[in-house]
Amino acid sequence: MRINERGQKMTTAIKCAYSVTGSGPPLFLIHGIGAQQDAWRFLLPKLSKNFTVVTYDLRGHGASPMSAGGFGLDDLVADLELVRKETGIKAAHFAGHSLGGMIGPAYARRFPKRVLSLGLLSTAAFRTAEDRAKVSDVVSAMRRNGIPDVLATLTNRWFTNEFILANPDVVEARLKQVIETDPEIFLQVFEIYADTEMGPWLREIQTPALVLTGENDGGCNPRLNRQIAAALQNAELVILPEYKHSLLLEAGTEVADNLMDFINRCL
Repeated sequence: MRINERGQKMTTAIKCAYSVTGSGPPLFLIHGIGAQQDAWRFLLPKLSKNFTVVTYDLRGHGASPMSAGGFGLDDLVADLELVRKETGIKAAHFAGHSLGGMIGPAYARRFPKRVLSLGLLSTAAFRTAEDRAKVSDVVSAMRRNGIPDVLATLTNRWFTNEFILANPDVVEARLKQVIETDPEIFLQVFEIYADTEMGPWLREIQTPALVLTGENDGGCNPRLNRQIAAALQNAELVILPEYKHSLLLEAGTEVADNLMDFINRCL
């Protein structure tokens, strides 16, 4: 993010790597912290049969380049708009997970005519002081001890115990992505996630929205998601029983079904 001579924020878009699969109404998918566009791999078999699906790597993630300096949520919104322009798609459905669930609404706020519907998956708003302190403690621990030292904490926050035991390869691959993400990029996006508070402006968004989270997601819990759904002008709320934060990997089929049903009702 740059500041001009008037002290105003200036966004600079990064040309991100993206893929287009399937056919039908366009759907952009936005992954979360330290992930890549393959975060959606368990949803794509269903989604690509019904939609033209655009997935992309956030800046500094996967095959996308890193930015030269610091960046914020507005820059990530600018990146998404550049991807949209490059696809030539005029308007589409958008869904994001975790940090992606903040980028999507921020994009809809800035470009409302481009957004047909929103999916806010496992994201957060209306955090209490205690909620914010917990997220800040995770960031502080990573800066103090290094990212690898908190992987056990992230694993338990992201996956249910049953999934960890039954799918060690999926869990290991997810943690490998975290480790292989540039540490400063990982910490920057984690801080954006920690510092972003959508509560003051969610009421401005008129786009139909699906708000979905897991019953046992500690950081993006049902309490916060009920407030998100209540604040949005036109929202549906879904709480998936038992799941934690990594819904895309642990409950991909269920998330895809809910997303498809919701979008089809918006068509």
